[in-house]
Amino acid sequence: MFKQFLTTMLLFAAVLTASAQDTRLFETRIYYTEPGRLEALLTRFRNHTTKIFEKHGMTNIGYWVPLHEENKLIYVLAYPDRAARDASWKAFGADPEWVKARTESEVSGKIVSKVESIFMDATDFSPKIKSSKSKKERVFELRTYTTNPGKLPDLLARFRNHTLKLFKKHGMTNVAYWTVNGKDDTLIYILAHPSEEAGKKAFDAFRADPDWVKARDASEVNGKLANKVESVYMKATDFSTIK
Repeated sequence: MFKQFLTTMLLFAAVLTASAQDTRLFETRIYYTEPGRLEALLTRFRNHTTKIFEKHGMTNIGYWVPLHEENKLIYVLAYPDRAARDASWKAFGADPEWVKARTESEVSGKIVSKVESIFMDATDFSPKIKSSKSKKERVFELRTYTTNPGKLPDLLARFRNHTLKLFKKHGMTNVAYWTVNGKDDTLIYILAHPSEEAGKKAFDAFRADPDWVKARDASEVNGKLANKVESVYMKATDFSTIK
């Protein structure tokens, strides 16, 4: 009887976990502007683009500019699925309101020189993504991990069981975690810190934490998990839904 009850509860917990996972398609878009044209791009997004995105069923997740790079905007959108994404962008591109805004904003010249796009899925341990505006100014850190072959599941397990809790312990705010469509070696996530200095100090403390050292060593008995880690410190734009 107890065994049957335990099995039922485990199945119920699995259903709850599955239902809690965000199943939307996410897209990170990186815009590189012509020299000196970032402000023109931000103005267009602030006054027009974000509203037209929402009009066509796209959800604005967040908008950021790197602290140490010029002429660059990084933002994330969410859609129900890939078909909805493609339909939304098609409608957006043909929208007279968008065409007018784009044309008027480029009277003085082209704004965007290059666009990069990354399609992503939320991990099962990613926090629920919602609009958030901190009362205190903070910075965000976009981190991209590339794993050794076959090691992504082990990396995800380590984050799920240990890393997120230890980040929180050291004052870092977990914002979102994604894997990349079509790639079995990439984890992308965003943290928030009071400042860049605070973020770097928090990571120093994290790396020296005996609980982290134990978790890392246990997960890498059969080899190192990540072979490349990239970090970009960013500040939220004034129109970002996450600040």
